[in-house]
Amino acid sequence: MTYSPDVLDALNLLCLFNLDTRQEGLKVHGSADPDRVAAARRLYDQGLVTQADGGYLTERGREAAEQAQALWRLLVAEPVTTG
Repeated sequence: MTYSPDVLDALNLLCLFNLDTRQEGLKVHGSADPDRVAAARRLYDQGLVTQADGGYLTERGREAAEQAQALWRLLVAEPVTTG
């Protein structure tokens, strides 16, 4: 299994959300990178954000963003060495 570019674009967008507050969303302008615009639309179509151009995370979207950000933290962490 590999991540497709579409999935990576969605994960990157989910990682931009501030999970410390529910009062802050994202706005992906129509003039933004077309891949980012398309990712926002897909997240909306999947019910993860409230607007086709971003908006706020839904409950399901918040769970997805939490998972995406947790995975990112695991992958960028310093390697654990033993010995």
